[in-house]
Amino acid sequence: MHSSLNRAQAVFGFFTTVALFVAGFAALSVFLYPAHEATAEVSLKEVKVIKGRPHYYSNKKEEYAQMRFDLDADLSSLFHWNTKQLFVYVYASYSSSDKESSLLPQSESILWDTIIPAPESPYSFSALRERYFPSKSSSKRTTRSKKNTKEKLAPGVLRLRNQRAKYQISDITGKMAERSNVTLSVGWNVQPWVGALWWSPGSGAIPRTKGNAGRSKPFEFPALKGKVNAKAAEGQAQAKKAKV
Repeated sequence: MHSSLNRAQAVFGFFTTVALFVAGFAALSVFLYPAHEATAEVSLKEVKVIKGRPHYYSNKKEEYAQMRFDLDADLSSLFHWNTKQLFVYVYASYSSSDKESSLLPQSESILWDTIIPAPESPYSFSALRERYFPSKSSSKRTTRSKKNTKEKLAPGVLRLRNQRAKYQISDITGKMAERSNVTLSVGWNVQPWVGALWWSPGSGAIPRTKGNAGRSKPFEFPALKGKVNAKAAEGQAQAKKAKV
């Protein structure tokens, strides 16, 4: 006869085997039903270069860039039964030095990000409890939602206008003004319940999702405000001399 401990170990071993099999099937099932192409577009609205302390822990003043942008993205096809959440970010690519050279690598800095959780399943425990045993607070929320009939976007659909960047862009050299060939790009990372992480196309990581990660038109970081005024004054002085 087997002891209670041996029976408990056998039950636990059988449970872990079944759990691993189900988790592996859930991870591999994503390849059987690939998601549709995700699309994103980003465009620059405003950019300025300021000299100061970009962070509270900065011990000296340096140049940093602040931006505003428009973002249109439809990433709803990336949500399926194995999606836990979606990490979306906008990053800037610019030259690593103020000297123009094609041999220098591009620097990349994230200026905005957000986490989009997967929508709750209608068969989850909390959803079934609210359906059959609704609480008073939930009934009040439903009445308020009926009064405030606003159009809600699907999970993964973003419509941002004149969005301010969360993070300032700085460089180890302390200089950011007049950098050329700057572009904004959109990236995302699909974080599943079980399995590998999926990245946006163009990120260089594997595996990647299908779709088109948006990229803005190239632009330049402007000069500092003081330098702009000095250049304008110098241009006016030269114009006066030319007239004389």
